Amino acid sequence: MTDAKLDCATREKLGSRASRRLRAMGRVIASLQADSDHPHVDLHFDEASFHAARRGHAHLFDLELNGSTESAIVRELQWDALGDTLLHVEFKRVIRGQKTESSVPLAFTGTPSGVLNHDLDTVTISCIPSLIPDSIKVSVDGLEPGTHVKASDVVMPEGIELLLDPETEIAVISEIRATAAAADGADGADAEEGDASAD
Repeated sequence: MTDAKLDCATREKLGSRASRRLRAMGRVIASLQADSDHPHVDLHFDEASFHAARRGHAHLFDLELNGSTESAIVRELQWDALGDTLLHVEFKRVIRGQKTESSVPLAFTGTPSGVLNHDLDTVTISCIPSLIPDSIKVSVDGLEPGTHVKASDVVMPEGIELLLDPETEIAVISEIRATAAAADGADGADAEEGDASAD
């Protein structure tokens, strides 16, 4: 959980043609959400720097723009249909040391005694920007079939609040079904028995 600085520039021209030109130059198309005190801002920045920051687990960004700095977190990433090209990043303004809401993925850990079926992929949390985790871990190790995992069962890291009703179901462990291969084997055995009886 680190933060990073991005040197940004204002987008002078909008539209798909201008966006394609910037992407060809190795720039990321982005926007900074408006709030009650600030306007919406269209901007762009170096793609390699952004991906390097993400690989370094950065969640809080200092956006350097026109001589000023805006602290922000990523609200949404938009990719192309193949998931190869980053098309747009939407940032949300935040204040360092002040709690904000963000969406993070769930990471299920361990091996249950049945089949894991999860109802949620992401959850909304509340914490100060510097504490935003890469994911919220949910242990399902050794859970028996029929077990329902609820929001109240999730152990949250210190300083992070899960914004879900405690009774919200996150996952359920179901029975392990016989595999197709096992079923085919049983059918084959039945057929051999039938042939033997015919003889």
